Amino acid sequence: MNLVVFSRAWGSGSRQARPSPAHHLGHNLSQIAKTLRSTERSTMNITQQKTACGCAAAAARNTKRTAYVAFGSNLGDRVSMIEQACKEMDARGVKVKRTSSLWETEPMYVLEQDRFVNGACEVETDLEPLSLLDQLQDIEKSMGRRKLIDKGPRNIDLDILLYSDRKVGHERLKIPHIGIPERDFVLRPLAELIPTKVIYPSKPWKLVQDYLNELPPASEPLSTLTPICSSVAALNALKANRKTQVMAILNITPDSFSDGGIHTPDSLRGTVLSMVRGGATMIDVGGQSSSPGTPEVSVEEETNRVLPVIELIRSLPETRGVAISVDTYRSSVADAAVQAGADIINDISAGQLDPAMLSTMARLGKTVCLMHMRGTPGTMSKLNDYPDGIIPTIAKELLERVAEAEAAGIRRWRIILDPGLGFAKVGEQNLHVLRHFNELRTWPGLEGFPWLLGSSRKSFIGKVTGVPKPMDRIFGTASTVAAAVQGGADVVRVHDVVEMGQVVKMADAIWRY
Repeated sequence: MNLVVFSRAWGSGSRQARPSPAHHLGHNLSQIAKTLRSTERSTMNITQQKTACGCAAAAARNTKRTAYVAFGSNLGDRVSMIEQACKEMDARGVKVKRTSSLWETEPMYVLEQDRFVNGACEVETDLEPLSLLDQLQDIEKSMGRRKLIDKGPRNIDLDILLYSDRKVGHERLKIPHIGIPERDFVLRPLAELIPTKVIYPSKPWKLVQDYLNELPPASEPLSTLTPICSSVAALNALKANRKTQVMAILNITPDSFSDGGIHTPDSLRGTVLSMVRGGATMIDVGGQSSSPGTPEVSVEEETNRVLPVIELIRSLPETRGVAISVDTYRSSVADAAVQAGADIINDISAGQLDPAMLSTMARLGKTVCLMHMRGTPGTMSKLNDYPDGIIPTIAKELLERVAEAEAAGIRRWRIILDPGLGFAKVGEQNLHVLRHFNELRTWPGLEGFPWLLGSSRKSFIGKVTGVPKPMDRIFGTASTVAAAVQGGADVVRVHDVVEMGQVVKMADAIWRY
């Protein structure tokens, strides 16, 4: 209840109502509450503004930008150095999204030094250009780089070529990199990644590919480099005088279409040694038949078949210079085989039959062979319709497999391709692939990859020659191997190593010079 008392107003004879102390107290509390509410609103506005600014700053920090980084090495294990640098970038939050092939090049500027391995990668980063440069230089330092001579020998070299569409003119960093237009070993990897990108905004009509096309022809054309293992020379898919590698087939299965059940524990050592003496530089060990209608064995059975063979090959002094390939589409078998000493993972499904295969390949870091196939071994023969043409379709589907492999983290320089003769292809279709194999090799996006061809003893040879037994198809196989070499194959996968080794030597003498 409000109490009101009447008193004489100062300086006036009238009587007025005067608030009591209690009223003053209520009024003051009301004003205080209003002030507090006003202050709270102001504080909230300030907080909201700070939060908004903080979110904007965080968003700016978390904005992923695309940059292109060049790498090179000419000391030590050059490929290993580059792969370690890529792992370091990933570990520091500079995500390597795609890589070019590796290109082996002669040194520039300082000529008295070993050949370089060069390439480039597309990275995703939230670092600003100078911060990215700091990270790359710290990676070089952590890997033991010592810059004694400008443009001289180095175990690892990392340079920012492009950063989003930015131009940077800092004393430490110039973007676009000043050396791009004159360097074949920079333009060629960039042209694999971004052939239609503009380098200089002032010349929007001129693309990466245009700069590459303007370079004068080199005395010796550059070639890609695909590592196999320390004891087997890398594949140089674009080198005209390269030697064709012979991959020997060693099926440890009772039901393979051609050689099932003939390899026993007692005969294996002699079989392996005869393959090496016949000229095999690779041995492909398989524990699961891919013939149509053949039942799948368990993972344990397949593993138990291939591991002892890999261990045997690794134990023989005579086979120290041979690479071991494991023929499997199961990730756990591939993992176990690599731990036992395999150098190559040869997957007929290119990662399609086991969802964990591509990520496993990426983690293991070995060279892989991705073959073109459709469906499964049991269904592939019915999936042989190619209305858009067999070569364009194989190219399109292999480009998809390559993209999936790269997205999983498999480096481009670790990929071998296989057109998959006899897999989702019947009769004449296989002959068409052989006739037009060079067209497939040079298909846009597939240039520079090495290729493996496996025609040995297959049914399309039997249909043409009229030879029903696979083991008797040696002469027909020899013709397909010669055709494969002429078309540009880098590896031929064969059963009859001695005979096909001679065919390869003769074919190389004719076409690889």
